[in-house]
Amino acid sequence: MRILFIGDIVGKPGRTAVRELLPGIIRDGEIDFVIANCENAAAGFGVTGEIIQELFSYNIDVLTSGNHIWDKKEIIPVIDDYKRLLRPANYPGGDPGNGSVLAHSRGGISVGVINLQGRIFMHPIDCPFRAADREIENLKGAKIIIVDMHAEATSEKIALSWYLNGRVSAVVGTHTHVQTADERILSGGTACITDVGMTGAFDSVIGMQKDAVLKRFLTQMPNKFDIARGDIRLQGVVVETSPDGKASKINRLTVPLGFR
Repeated sequence: MRILFIGDIVGKPGRTAVRELLPGIIRDGEIDFVIANCENAAAGFGVTGEIIQELFSYNIDVLTSGNHIWDKKEIIPVIDDYKRLLRPANYPGGDPGNGSVLAHSRGGISVGVINLQGRIFMHPIDCPFRAADREIENLKGAKIIIVDMHAEATSEKIALSWYLNGRVSAVVGTHTHVQTADERILSGGTACITDVGMTGAFDSVIGMQKDAVLKRFLTQMPNKFDIARGDIRLQGVVVETSPDGKASKINRLTVPLGFR
């Protein structure tokens, strides 16, 4: 099994990169299953039902999210309609949506996907470690399980990787939009990386127009952040697993679309 995880899709440039680049990546990389983080897909903050349908039409199998999942309020009444759109499993009980899903690859193999959110430097929510235990139990039918740990601190992501070592196929980090170079396979056969990167405009500050971000840093006053344009790239990782669900390879991926 070859599983592609696409880093945070930021606005229209990110969606354009997925639309134009993903078919070739699937074909040339012989990809069996595609996961993408979509929480920034609607102008950089949140996601809508229309955009969810758009992204699924590009042959993405499961969409994960994070702390921006509720930024577009219109997603709240419809999130339960999209079983393959996840919000962090450690959000308070009773919140709409699901934190994990059991889906199937193009070859019919069961793949479990879990979405978690960190707590260090982020909103205080339920424990991601205990939530992972619960969701793994709910995914008994899947030998292959991929975890999106949407978190700020690399230490928290690494700690979760060790905690789940041997119990899941991969723990991949999202949220910071900066691809890290620490991909590896742990002793129990769990692949991990602290951040898979970003899909969007790199002539930017993590996908946003540079001038607005610089103004915020210089003045410490609120101002509007708009999506950047130019130097569009798709980033992510490809995880290869054996039939028993253990990871055998993890490779970083950066594919340029060019200036738009």
